[in-house]
Amino acid sequence: MTAPEAVRIPFRVKALIFTFFLNSFAVVGQLTIVGKQVYDLTGNELHLGLLGLAEFLPVALLAPFTGAAADRFDRRLVFGVATAGEVVASMLLFLYARSAPTSVVPIFGIILLFGLCRSFASPAGRALPIDLSPPEVVARVVALKTVAFQGGLIVGPIVFGFAFVANESLPYLLSAVAMSAVVAIVVFVPSSGVRRLASSGARQAIHDAFEGLRFIRRSPILFGAMGLDLFAVLFGGAVALLPAIAEDRLGVGAVGLGWLRAAVGIGAGVVAVTLSIRPLQHRLGRTLLWVVALFGLGTIGLGLTRNFALAFTAIVLLSAADAVSMFIRLTLVPLATPEDMRGRVLAVENVFIGASNELGAAESGLTAAFMGLVGAVVFGGAATLVVVAVWWRLFPTLRDMDTFDEIRPTKEAIP
Repeated sequence: MTAPEAVRIPFRVKALIFTFFLNSFAVVGQLTIVGKQVYDLTGNELHLGLLGLAEFLPVALLAPFTGAAADRFDRRLVFGVATAGEVVASMLLFLYARSAPTSVVPIFGIILLFGLCRSFASPAGRALPIDLSPPEVVARVVALKTVAFQGGLIVGPIVFGFAFVANESLPYLLSAVAMSAVVAIVVFVPSSGVRRLASSGARQAIHDAFEGLRFIRRSPILFGAMGLDLFAVLFGGAVALLPAIAEDRLGVGAVGLGWLRAAVGIGAGVVAVTLSIRPLQHRLGRTLLWVVALFGLGTIGLGLTRNFALAFTAIVLLSAADAVSMFIRLTLVPLATPEDMRGRVLAVENVFIGASNELGAAESGLTAAFMGLVGAVVFGGAATLVVVAVWWRLFPTLRDMDTFDEIRPTKEAIP
């Protein structure tokens, strides 16, 4: 039998992996600047939380249907059209930034549109490389996707920070150009040849849309892993408050904020490169729980410091821990899901990810309005530690998971 190391990743998959770099470069860089502009206009941490809520609502409300769309239609088409919608949203932000804005309301409206497009793009885009990859290289493809994503996460905020200093509207134009390149790449990616669900009426379509959620609920490992990410990062969403932390706690501007946001990608990128060379092999469940606890400790450190170097180090630490967690979860989910259900399951996972990130941003903004900036960040980190302790006891199947080889769709979970 051919060793997994000898199986080559197809070129078309490599091209799709590059789109993950372009996407994270554009999206994370743009959202960093949107947060900066919103905080400059209002000076209120609560508005940073509401910005996260605007990103999350379309994902949460449409997830079952966007997943069904990814399973019913050509995923290239769904991904390409939705990404083109993101280009339109970035151009609207560009035009509004050029008009000397005084209100955040149009920004929130455009971010809602952007979130709507991402809710369709994400499940289709995430499933495409798995569809086109031999099973032997799925773990390597996930690791390389993570490397590409984290590379954009590092470069994007730094480039966008300097672009903002040069011209406040320029970052949005950069985002539109990068995502246009994603659309161009997807056009040349061949179809996977996977047979899609046939249209069978509105009632069956609604049933199919919610089947992903039912599948996850029946799988203890999937439900436990996604729930851990949901609640841990929901409370530990301090990254959303970085515009306030940079200005009020550390006294730095857009360039300093860009470096702080890039620290997320630096920590995660180092881990991603390491895991692409030497993926985790054993004790995956316990590793997952321990790194989430480390994420909570890093969040507490970020909340307590007034030193830029220490804040930067804390962000590198918590993002490195989060990258290990993400690698385990992103490898586990496709292996535990039948191919014909991946779109629906990944769409539901998108809600968990969106809830943990964007809804976590809303939670952080709300708690900051009542507890203050430091109180909100420290509370979030402490709550993450509590979540890990609870999950350790509630999900023994997840805790005792050893290797990826033992992960298969369970008969009980398959509808």
